[in-house]
Parts: sequence; structure tokens; C-alpha cells
Amino acid sequence: MTDLLAALLLGIIEGITEFLPISSTGHLLIAQHWLGHRSDLFNIAIQAGAILAIALIYRQRLWDLAMGFVGRGAPSEHDPAGIALRPSQARDYAFKLGVAFGVTCVLGVIVKKLGFELPDRVEPIAWALILGGVWMAVAEHFAAKRAQALGERSTISWTVAILVGIAQVVAGVFPGTSRSAATIFVALLFGTTSRVAATEFAFLVGIPTMFAATAYELADVVYSGQAAHEDWTALAVAFVASAITAFISVKWLLRYIQSNRFTVFAVYRVVLGVALLLLLPAATASVG
Repeated sequence: MTDLLAALLLGIIEGITEFLPISSTGHLLIAQHWLGHRSDLFNIAIQAGAILAIALIYRQRLWDLAMGFVGRGAPSEHDPAGIALRPSQARDYAFKLGVAFGVTCVLGVIVKKLGFELPDRVEPIAWALILGGVWMAVAEHFAAKRAQALGERSTISWTVAILVGIAQVVAGVFPGTSRSAATIFVALLFGTTSRVAATEFAFLVGIPTMFAATAYELADVVYSGQAAHEDWTALAVAFVASAITAFISVKWLLRYIQSNRFTVFAVYRVVLGVALLLLLPAATASVG
């Protein structure tokens, strides 16, 4: 297999798995075992492609939130629950996004300083996939019961915003957890019974979080001189592939969850985790 084809496949895998609640880390672990280890800069680039896709998908929503600060309302078709967004609601939502991002930044720096991070090896990643899949199934069961009791709620509370920020840090510490799974289900369990609304908040707060993390990692790579030895053609191919496939996969997910639960993803995680334990017991991951 040529290097460009391998880069293309890795970009596609990253794009498909980054925002689905199935862990891109686990999938890239398998892929790089067969397609070869990649540099930190390469992994940063394919993640950046996925972030670009999610920013493009939510560009109108982000614009609405920005316009809310200057007193302009947003039409109902821009809201996941079909509700018009008043300027005061836009400001409130934006502040909650800011709080979630701030919590992630503060706790993330503390965790980084303390050096608290599991090694990127198969076993902890596999168990994170398995336990995360079980947790998703259980969490969705209780979330569904809350939805029946409380009705469809698309509001994001301050508690949900803070917990989503914490969940992002937990997902970063435990490779294989899946940032999207952790944040979506925290929102569902603590008051936002709408799957679409919970997913939107999780994805929107992920935009500044992942951009900040990518910029930090990129600066470190450039400063260390690793960028001088990069295959820029392969990197560009992977970046474009990641952006395109992430755009398609997120669009599909947003339609899927309007009438379906996340159960299929929970089952898939368990199967993947077991497969990792059985097939790649000695491999290591280097995808962060």
C-alpha cells in the first residue's frame, strides 16, 4: 500500500469516528497497527480536518449566537428543537458554552500539570470502550425514563454546562472513552432529555475545545522541530479526507438520532473493545 493511500484511509477513519460516540482513538489504534505509525503532526492535522467540518455544519448556529449579543433573534429552523431563539436566550446559551469550555481549560491544565494520563496502550483503551459501551446503554435507559417523566427538554442548564466541561477532561484522561459519548450522555442524564439538543451542545463546545487542544499540540510539534520532516502531501490528503468524511458522518448522525437511540453505538463499542483485547494485545497507540 502506498503512503498516500494509507494517509487517505487514516483521514477517512478519523473523519467517520471523531464525532460518533465510538472513540476515534480505538479505531486509529487498529488502523495504525496495519497502516503504520504516524507523526504527532499528522494526527493533529486529521483531527483539525474533523473540527473544520463540525464548524462548517454549525456555522449558522454559531452566527445566530453571535448575533444574539447584538439583539437579533434567530428563526426556529436554526434550532434543533424548532424553537425561535431570542437574543436573551442566545446570550444565555453562549455563556453556558463559555463556562463548559472554561471548566475544560482549567481542569485540563491542572490534569496536564499533574501528569495524570493513562498510557495509550491497547488494554486501557479496550476496557474504556467496553465499559463506556455498557455505561451508554444504562445511561440511555435512565435518560429515556427521565424523558417520559419530564417530557422533551432541549434547555441546557448551568449544571449540564459544568458537567459537560468536566466530561471533556475525563474523556481526555481516559483514551477510548470518546469525548462525544461522555458529553452527550452527561447532558442527557442531568436534564436535557432531547438527544438532538444534547448532541448539539456537546458538538458546539467541542469546537473551541478541540481547536485549542490542536493549536497547543501544533505549537509543541513546531517548536520541537518535528514539522521539518513531515510528508506534507500525505498530510494534506489526510486532512481533506478527514474534513469531508466528518462532515458526512455528523450530518448522518444528526438525522439518525432524531428518531433512534444510541444503543447501536453502545453495542459496537463493546464488540470493538473485545476485538482489541483479543487481536492486538501487544500493540500501542500513539494517537492521543
